[in-house]
Amino acid sequence: MAQKATSRKTAKPKVSAKSAKKVAAKNKSVLKPRPAKKTATQKAVSRKPSSISQKKTAPLKETVAPRVKTTQKLAAVRAQRPAPVAPAPPRQPTVAESAALKAFERAHKEFTRGRFGEARNQFRSLLDKYSQVSEVAARVRTYLAVAEARLRTESMLPRDADSLYDRGVIELNRGEYVAAQEMFERALKREPEAAHIHYGLAATRARLGALDLALQSLQRALDIQPTLRVRAQHDHDLTSLRNDPDFDRLVFQPRP
Repeated sequence: MAQKATSRKTAKPKVSAKSAKKVAAKNKSVLKPRPAKKTATQKAVSRKPSSISQKKTAPLKETVAPRVKTTQKLAAVRAQRPAPVAPAPPRQPTVAESAALKAFERAHKEFTRGRFGEARNQFRSLLDKYSQVSEVAARVRTYLAVAEARLRTESMLPRDADSLYDRGVIELNRGEYVAAQEMFERALKREPEAAHIHYGLAATRARLGALDLALQSLQRALDIQPTLRVRAQHDHDLTSLRNDPDFDRLVFQPRP
């Protein structure tokens, strides 16, 4: 009886197949190692690639302005520019204007020569004929007033040749070459053979640009008084004559 009892105690109980599988699975889950916990830096590193991949895959949104064709732009710019205005052709002078200008040139020539009486008469006649030509008439009135003022002072001028010569030298030094020419011409009417008066007239005409008349007056002065050649070689009033070969012949070359 005792042996039977011990044999019952040592005998293993029978286990069914289902219960054995459950136990094996339970033991396997117990023996499987748990994964270690990640640190904060590892979590950040593991998250970073996913965010980068999301950024890379995210579509880019760009606002692109609609393009306008170049021809359309040029057409718009040209439409804004004002059309070029062609310059008007120069107006041709009328017959009356041309005639008035020619008459003015003749009167002005007498004025520059110091012949104020003749210039006054021509200016008056011009105003009577061409007063409708406003531009020329305005210039004529100016010169006419000057000519009449010159003529009014004639009564106050000296009568002898020496006084007229002195007055001519004063006007020449002041730069009033027309008035100086008038004084010398008046003096020569009283003394035609005065060399110093011819020389003063030559200097005045050289200043006025009448080179041929200046050379004639200079030659007349040197014919009467050859010693004036030394003065003529250094006279600044005769500078405009120095490039003329006749001046070199008269002043620098020895005379026979």
